[in-house]
Amino acid sequence: MAARQAMPHQDPKERVCNFEEVALGYTEEQALAEAARCLECKNPKCVEGCPVNIDIPGFIAQVKDGNFDEAIATIKLTNSLAAVCGRVCPQEVQCEQYCVLANKGEPVAIGRLERFCADHERKEGVEPPVKAEPSGKNVAVIGAGPAGLTAAADLAKAGHAVTIFESLHDTGGVLTYGIPEFRLPKAIVRDEVDYIKQLGVDVKVDYVIGKIKTLDELKEEFDAVFLGTGAGLPKFMGIEGENLNGVYSANEFLTRVNLMKAYRFPDYDTPIKRGKRVIVVGGGNVAMDAARSALRLGAEEVSIVYRRGEEELPARKEEIENAKEEGIVFRFLTNPVRILEGENMTVKGVECIRMELGEPDASGRRSPVPVEGSEYVLDADIVIIAIGTSPNPMILSGSKGLEVDSRGTIVVDDSGKTSLDNVCAGGDAVTGAATVISAMGAGKIAAKTINDYLGKK
Repeated sequence: MAARQAMPHQDPKERVCNFEEVALGYTEEQALAEAARCLECKNPKCVEGCPVNIDIPGFIAQVKDGNFDEAIATIKLTNSLAAVCGRVCPQEVQCEQYCVLANKGEPVAIGRLERFCADHERKEGVEPPVKAEPSGKNVAVIGAGPAGLTAAADLAKAGHAVTIFESLHDTGGVLTYGIPEFRLPKAIVRDEVDYIKQLGVDVKVDYVIGKIKTLDELKEEFDAVFLGTGAGLPKFMGIEGENLNGVYSANEFLTRVNLMKAYRFPDYDTPIKRGKRVIVVGGGNVAMDAARSALRLGAEEVSIVYRRGEEELPARKEEIENAKEEGIVFRFLTNPVRILEGENMTVKGVECIRMELGEPDASGRRSPVPVEGSEYVLDADIVIIAIGTSPNPMILSGSKGLEVDSRGTIVVDDSGKTSLDNVCAGGDAVTGAATVISAMGAGKIAAKTINDYLGKK
């Protein structure tokens, strides 16, 4: 069996000085060679690992035959954000994990082939979609992130009049404010949103549900409502010094860099501190994004402080490898206990304590335990907290009867139904912070539920 095609990348020494995309994408020759690795299984399992149920064997067979237009058309039957998914989805623990080739070697690079097809379409020109016959029903979608965009696209394809209400001044949700340009160019997100608009979806930005209108008011105006409000409320550690000048949540830091374009200074004069020594607390993809962004903004040293070991890092392997190549320092089995104050309430360092792994916690991971007397200090002038987010409770303002749990996440059943009759929800607002593709999968499930509901109304 031929070896898996390597993804071309920018050289690490060059890419740390710019915000251009790191992964450069397959050439046509590479795509053909990689597609040829597919065994065309009689009973393919890869689709089972795809939250949006792409016909993976079908589109790969079309790539193998050089029919790239047909391949992207096949993908778009169930996925309206192919260029996004091909870049940021963790295929290694989803579709590719189920590939037969993964049993003895490297699976087919399904995500990279999906990206190739989407990029080929963008290069050749996207065909305007055919609009469905109007159903006479209207649906409100709250949030223009992955879940909301997916639900809106599927509902528009079913013929419903869809209006998206987005609180920020731009669409895309976490795709726009959270994921850096070097992983997901904003032009890609804009093109994907434009395609969804061409399906007939109306988008209203700067529109805060809970302030301008309540959920209860929307329920009266629309036949159904989908809540895809995400989880944009940052969590902090609750340690001394988190109020100092120079301490950011990863959410705020990445929003300033990405949505507010601080990386394009001086064209965009977005206020952001560019530290020399930056510490990022956390070990997920968001922590990697924050650390790599800080490095590109000019930091001399960026450290990721993580309380467990390297094997427990939740970030994608690809992102960890990229961070290491770029010179990010990883400090494992380390936990901050205090942020130290310098002049004028600025950060001058972080007091940490060494950890060791004890018994497994509720998630199955071994719980980190402090090592008594092992405190030490790391110099820093910027600290970025990347330990997770939770849903913003604003959507509850003026809403009666929407059930949420103790974490503030919206309670739904397996079909995406909430406690309110004509309201469904999905994505991070339901699960807490998770992956883009899982949010999209939830958007599809809820869209089907809404469509079934409207068909009976």
